[in-house]
Formats: sequence, C-alpha cells, structure tokens
Amino acid sequence: VAYHLERVVEVSEEKQRLYGLLKTKDSILLVVAADVRAGVDLGDLKDEDVQVDEEAKSVTVRLPAPEILSVSLDEERTFVHSRDTALLAERSQDLEQKARRRAVRDLREAALSAGIMEEAKRSAEKTLRGLLRGVGFQQVQIVWADRERF
Repeated sequence: VAYHLERVVEVSEEKQRLYGLLKTKDSILLVVAADVRAGVDLGDLKDEDVQVDEEAKSVTVRLPAPEILSVSLDEERTFVHSRDTALLAERSQDLEQKARRRAVRDLREAALSAGIMEEAKRSAEKTLRGLLRGVGFQQVQIVWADRERF
C-alpha cells in the first residue's frame, strides 16, 4: 500500500551571541512530498506458519505483521520555500537535512495515523486469498502475528 503525502515542515535553531545578550535565529520552511509504503514481508514466513489440509482443500497462513517498508521523498516536489538567517546568526549548513529528517518522521507518523497498516493488512489478505484460491484451496484462513513493527 502506498500513500502520497505532503507537509510543510519548519525547523529553526536559536543561538545566543555576545555572551548571551543577543539571541539569533536560523530557520527553514520546507515543502515536502513523499510516498510512504507499507506491506507484509513474506520473506519472514516460516514453514510452521503455513498449515495445509489437502483433503479438505484448506490452508491456514500466519502472516507477519505489516510494516512500513519505506518513506521516500519526492525530490521533484520537495523544495525550500524560505530560508531566514537573522543578522549576526550563524547559518547552519545542515538545517535542510534536519528538516528532511523531521519530514520523514512526521510523514511516517501521519501515514500510521491515517490507517496505512490496516489497509496493508486488508490488501495482503485479499491478494493472498485470491492467490491461494487460484491454486485450488477452497478454504483460506489468515491469521496475523501478534507483534506489530511500526
């Protein structure tokens, strides 16, 4: 499952100059677009996670919990909207990187809040049921691992 999300992220750093008499500020406003992908890693399946009853043409599969697979910034749509470095402030060379890291964290949390994990579960179940019925199983039961990896 993929969600395309957009956010505006502001990061600033305040520093004291002239022995604490003056506060200076360096800030950035970043407009961010990203794709957050979630799914189920079937590579985590073990032999004991699949139980087959050939006579009844039934199968039970215990799937690992869904997980966030990636948060990818869309570089063509992500840009610095504004950058403000106050007079006497030292311009931070890594402020944009800090904003990007915060954006990735914020977008990941936004996707989780929007229900990406539940949608990943539904999608995985639908796909797996269709595949298993397509190879002849009449009864397909899917259970989920207890742990959730967010």
